[in-house]
Amino acid sequence: MKSPSEPLASRRQWLVNAAGIALGALAAGKPGSAEAQAGGRLARIRERGHLLVGLYQEMPPFHVGGSGIDVELGKALARELGVGFSPLPFQSGESMDDDLRNMVWKGHYLGWGPADVLLHVPVERPLMQANPQVQIVAPYYRERVLLAFDADRLPHVDNLADLQGHRVAVAGLSLAGWLLAGAEGGALKERLVTTFADGVGAAQALREGRVDAVAGLASELESVLAGDSRYVLQALPSPRLPRDGWAVGCAVRKDADDLALALQQALQALQASGRLQTLFAQSRVSWHL
Repeated sequence: MKSPSEPLASRRQWLVNAAGIALGALAAGKPGSAEAQAGGRLARIRERGHLLVGLYQEMPPFHVGGSGIDVELGKALARELGVGFSPLPFQSGESMDDDLRNMVWKGHYLGWGPADVLLHVPVERPLMQANPQVQIVAPYYRERVLLAFDADRLPHVDNLADLQGHRVAVAGLSLAGWLLAGAEGGALKERLVTTFADGVGAAQALREGRVDAVAGLASELESVLAGDSRYVLQALPSPRLPRDGWAVGCAVRKDADDLALALQQALQALQASGRLQTLFAQSRVSWHL
């Protein structure tokens, strides 16, 4: 069952704010046995027979229309826990706090949620401190911001000043767009093309020759441009970015210690076997942690 439509935005806005500084309706279900009640959340999930996984909607390459990296990861985690996979896709709320409330510890006031686990949550201490009802565990990917450019039009980009006079594509509301709009005293702003919903669309504009460069999340740009020798992909040369990017992981209720431990162990098993890396490679995204 899909969650109702909500105003878009927010986890992206959370990233913008964080880096600017540093930078169905299918609730879990009631247990049916004394064993499940005594065993905690993981025992209830196993008795129910499926893991309810919260997935951000329209977030390529992690989830679009029922497919993507996070969908495959949710399936893999469910298999490791010995249960089936049940997706709960939703559109982000006004803030990450809203998402954690609606999808992890309380549920939406319209009746859908919460999920057992929400994927793709930034593993950041300020977010954890602001939301004591949840725990964020099992990091599975480290996101970064990249710049990609056509080597025939731009021989090199050593600093952001090298982009002056060139058309650069960015998603309208994105960390990359925020950084470039304010760079070089605003000198790049007039040449930014910001009509894209995400970095995947911006990267496609580069492939079509409509712009000379694109900036966005590594996962977005790599899913479109990786392996194409016409393009250079490198870290966006901005001192305002977190040096090592940021990790994303899994959010569960604060009292779900057994589930948190099981998810951590499942991720470790997937990483050790190489299956986690393969999930990313299938979408042409290089895996980092």
